[in-house]
Amino acid sequence: MATKLVEERSPNGALKDRPTAELLKRLSDQIRDLAQQEIRLARTELTEKGKRAGRGAGLLGGAAVTALYGVGVLLAAIVLALALVMPGWAAALIVAAVLLAAAAIMSMMGRAQTRKAVPPKPERAVESMKKDVQVVREKAHHH
Repeated sequence: MATKLVEERSPNGALKDRPTAELLKRLSDQIRDLAQQEIRLARTELTEKGKRAGRGAGLLGGAAVTALYGVGVLLAAIVLALALVMPGWAAALIVAAVLLAAAAIMSMMGRAQTRKAVPPKPERAVESMKKDVQVVREKAHHH
């Protein structure tokens, strides 16, 4: 078959004397094959990136847990430092009160931010689309 293809080619490398339908079928087959190869390549690339993202997420999770332990030790050090100038129970109570106050403030701020996001609809985009429809209607009535 390879020899036949060589015989069918003109000196400049183009196929000659082949019906257009056959050439179009060959082109279609080649485009299909190329698309399938591109899809396989994309699938392979996404699989590799997914594995890398999974490893990264695992490392980030490990870092978060380690940081949490570090914060716990730091808080214990603060309690121990305060215990040098007051009873230990009072030092622990003060540190706990500060932490709970910070948590309450963050909770209120988070709740306010969440309320601004609900309902989750693109209000500006909807408004913009309404204006676009209005402009199109106005132009349609004028013509």
